[in-house]
Amino acid sequence: MPIPTDHSKPVRTSAKESAFNQIQQWIIDGTLKPGEKLNDSELAEALGVSRTPIRESLQLLEAQGFVVMYPSKGTQVTEVEKESIKELLPPLAALQALSAELAISNLTDEITNKLEQTNKRFADAIHSENDFQALKIDEEFHQIIVDAANNSYIDNMVAYLQAHVRRLFFHQSIILTEQSIKEHDTIIQLMKDGNEVAVSNIMRQNWLRAIEEFKSVKKI
Repeated sequence: MPIPTDHSKPVRTSAKESAFNQIQQWIIDGTLKPGEKLNDSELAEALGVSRTPIRESLQLLEAQGFVVMYPSKGTQVTEVEKESIKELLPPLAALQALSAELAISNLTDEITNKLEQTNKRFADAIHSENDFQALKIDEEFHQIIVDAANNSYIDNMVAYLQAHVRRLFFHQSIILTEQSIKEHDTIIQLMKDGNEVAVSNIMRQNWLRAIEEFKSVKKI
């Protein structure tokens, strides 16, 4: 089981959380491949922790659908199901739309500037055809809005769904387009205008459009 060594070791006081985050990231970006068997001892050694936080992390990852733990047989990374995009994106779109509505009342010049600068970086990534970077910056853009909504329940649910969407997008080579840049600009302007109904609609459209684009390419 190949494990990278160029990563930061988790802090002992938060070993479980750090181990969980790192293993999840390896599963999402394909470092740990679908179907790959995971070894507790190897993961513990790589992350510089005991096997206990590794086992606890794997239990959490199983609960979230990233791994399957077989009694007496070990743990295996789950497969990537491309059809799951039809189940993942609608609830995520609804939560993101609600976040945009709620964020309006908390909007500041600092948040607006951050959104604008992030979308410029997103546009640069799109224009340079850096698809992987574009996906990461797109998620960063939307997380700024989720953070501004200041609702811990939304934040937790978005984080769960977003992790699966991120994995699906990376493994299925989803390519974001120029249209997303324009929609981001519109979202920012509508938030400035305080137009909750319109920003909710465009945010939902921004996410659900990916299903049609994905279907046209992947034929799901």
